[in-house]
Amino acid sequence: MAKFLIIRFSSIGDIVLTTPVIRCLRKKYPESEIHFLTKYAFKNIVDHNPYINKVHILGDSFELMLHELVVEEYDYIIDLHHNLRTLRIKRHLKNVQSFSFNKLNIEKYILTGFKINVLPKKHIVDRNLDTVASLGVTNDGLGLDYFIPAKDRVKKEDIPTSHMHGYIAIVIGAALATKKLPLHKLKELCSAIDHPIILLGGKEDMEDGKAIAKMDEIKIYNACGKFNLNESADLLDKSKLVITHDTGLMHIAAALQKRVISVWGNTVPAFGMYPYYGARSGVQYDVVEINKLWCRPCSKIGYKKCPRGHFKCMENIAVNDIVNMVKQRLQ
Repeated sequence: MAKFLIIRFSSIGDIVLTTPVIRCLRKKYPESEIHFLTKYAFKNIVDHNPYINKVHILGDSFELMLHELVVEEYDYIIDLHHNLRTLRIKRHLKNVQSFSFNKLNIEKYILTGFKINVLPKKHIVDRNLDTVASLGVTNDGLGLDYFIPAKDRVKKEDIPTSHMHGYIAIVIGAALATKKLPLHKLKELCSAIDHPIILLGGKEDMEDGKAIAKMDEIKIYNACGKFNLNESADLLDKSKLVITHDTGLMHIAAALQKRVISVWGNTVPAFGMYPYYGARSGVQYDVVEINKLWCRPCSKIGYKKCPRGHFKCMENIAVNDIVNMVKQRLQ
């Protein structure tokens, strides 16, 4: 019986994007033992995945973690993070065959630095699966997985009565400021949408959520910071439509087969991290972005503020275009 260790330390979206590898590996080797190594903050994303036998945590003591991994006696390491820490793990687990994800950092640098796209036209999910192709693992076309435990299903009484018959979920947060619409744009968007809205985000988005919800506290419910990640995922699952930036909840929405309107700022879909549904899904998604902007993409990740000072990648987005998409999708 083969024993596998899959490594992806962070973050929310990146871990969700590894789930087809986990599922397809299980299908190819149904009797195998599959372990997953991640940070404690992201443990809940994989804890309830039925294709995983055991979750290991990158904790305070790297040496203790290495010892725990050595004791497991793995046959294969599937390194989907591929950084200095994973290199240290692979060197420590001697004689264990490893497969490492190609991060294409040079190609990304060429795109961000020179605005020349030499990246393959391939989603990161398919590139993750390329990592295990030599093991005979193939894409089953079923898209991403996200498993919400029963205890984290949101009760009806936990959302306003005005939203019980349907709502649009708007994810107002993002890891960095240049990946999200500025507050005045979010206010304009929520004001123009004639439908109940639930705002989603972390505790760091609570104040912006309050400012937006204050415009119409009956139509707009601020759920930012009030629910954990799995509960937020359940709110996505119950929604009619999801509007989101390039963020982890975008990938969770895709895993739940929700129609997504994705809004892009300094990052671009060409990096290969747009909503992924799988070849067998009929769900479609929309992309809202400013094309042919000379400074975009300025980073593969993002910044705390626009390095040029104008933030045209988000400021130039026409809110009315998003509103028209919403009307079309709700039809």
